[in-house]
Amino acid sequence: MKMQRRTFVASLAALPLAAPALARGAGPRVTVVGAGYGGASFIRTLRRLAPEVEITVIEQTPRFHSCPFSNGVIGGLWDGDRISFEYDGLASTGTRWASGAAVGFDPATREVTLEGGEVVTGDYVLLSPGISLNFAAIDGYSPEAAEAMPHAWQAGSQTGLLRRQLVEMEDGGTVVVAIPRPPFRCPPGPYERISLIAHYLKAAKPASKIIVLDAQDGFSKQGLFEECWAALYPGLIERIPGAESGEVEAVDPATMRVSTAFDDITADVANVIPPQRAGALALDAGLDGGIGWCPVDPVSFESTLAPGVFIIGDAAIMGEMPKSGFSAAQQGSACAAALAARIAGDDPAPRKLINTCYSLAAPDWGFSVADVYAQTADGIAAIRPGGGTTPLGADADTHAAEARYANSWFDTLTSQLWG
Repeated sequence: MKMQRRTFVASLAALPLAAPALARGAGPRVTVVGAGYGGASFIRTLRRLAPEVEITVIEQTPRFHSCPFSNGVIGGLWDGDRISFEYDGLASTGTRWASGAAVGFDPATREVTLEGGEVVTGDYVLLSPGISLNFAAIDGYSPEAAEAMPHAWQAGSQTGLLRRQLVEMEDGGTVVVAIPRPPFRCPPGPYERISLIAHYLKAAKPASKIIVLDAQDGFSKQGLFEECWAALYPGLIERIPGAESGEVEAVDPATMRVSTAFDDITADVANVIPPQRAGALALDAGLDGGIGWCPVDPVSFESTLAPGVFIIGDAAIMGEMPKSGFSAAQQGSACAAALAARIAGDDPAPRKLINTCYSLAAPDWGFSVADVYAQTADGIAAIRPGGGTTPLGADADTHAAEARYANSWFDTLTSQLWG
């Protein structure tokens, strides 16, 4: 555990601290689309390393809603304010903000078109567009159906909707959680959600149950989650893996029916997480090459299909590095360093990247995995041995300490990025 905590502290130190607003010169123009974990980290680092650069930020939402720690809102550990952040701190670093949704992007001209018709052009463009949800992969599912069967895989209104449905459900109800095939955002995220829903049901609605329809056979941190479920929530969670017809094929929001190849289950609350792809802006611009996720150079994060366009976070193909908020923050900082080197006439230097992933299974039961990655010509690859995982069979004090570390991790990282 000490190794993991040292890794966590070192990884935070590698992120940029807030930089004061500086006078801008006639430097290169950089357009940033998306000010989430990746975009915010990129902005902070680039402003520090290349203060002469003119940065324009395009962000469609007035506040950032964090997917990390949103499961705590769903499980009732805290309210939505815990995961909601103003952009004022980023704006104070001397950036121009073009509010509104980006509805079009031309990689050849690097022109971003906003919903109001404004066109923003940069010498370089950083895309951190997150994911889009492939509703069509599940028969009967759609954005409208998600108002009855929320996915809650993009934080904000969907997070609150799923929480309200759980609170309004009568005791003895059935909660169905449907998990897609990978890749998807935050591999351990669905299982943390299951755990925290179970925590709420155990305390408030103990006659209820959770049925997990999982397209996967195995999953991230499986041993740790299953150990926790057996200890804290015996008999409350039933998981059906892909090999046993766990993959959801169809839903009917009118009857709350969730269907696999062999079973129809009627839910009182259905959390249907669909398959995912890169954010729509990147897909519409053809930056995925037709494969759903965007290929990038593993050192600079420059698109292999569009010179001068950089893509980070969940939308990009990052080798062995998982799609997580902390991964995106690391990539944002590394991408900014690479671009600053290019602007200075230097080649970007490969660096080590870190992903620290905490999961909460109850307020005082946490565990984590930390990995170190190398940027190589062949992709981003995990260094082994280079990280650590909470051991199976850890005692209650260890899990309680991990829960405290998780809260500290979240508060420190979000303060650095948006404070």
